[in-house]
Amino acid sequence: MKNLFILVATAISLTSCSSTKSLYSWYDYEDATYQYSKKQTDELKLKVLEEYKLLTEKQKGTRGVAPPGLNAEYGYMLYRTGKQEEGLALMKKEIELYPESEKYISRIIKQLEK
Repeated sequence: MKNLFILVATAISLTSCSSTKSLYSWYDYEDATYQYSKKQTDELKLKVLEEYKLLTEKQKGTRGVAPPGLNAEYGYMLYRTGKQEEGLALMKKEIELYPESEKYISRIIKQLEK
């Protein structure tokens, strides 16, 4: 009986130590956005845009889609850099993926289309 208890305890401890896969992959998002918020240069803007593109197109997380808000953030930044159609499409994709964002993102889209 004691051996069975040790075996079960060992099995539980080994399975609880295994890592679980994240819902989203973040790559270098945190550092890129932090650096850009500190100093908004064209070089850092390009780095952030590349990071957003990576996060939206190559998600390795279990959900397989960009984290909440990222399509909208990326779309807004593209819109402001002159890629209006692509930016609006990403904001609309945010609404498709996260319907709870519809009220907020729709207001932003209306403001941009004025």
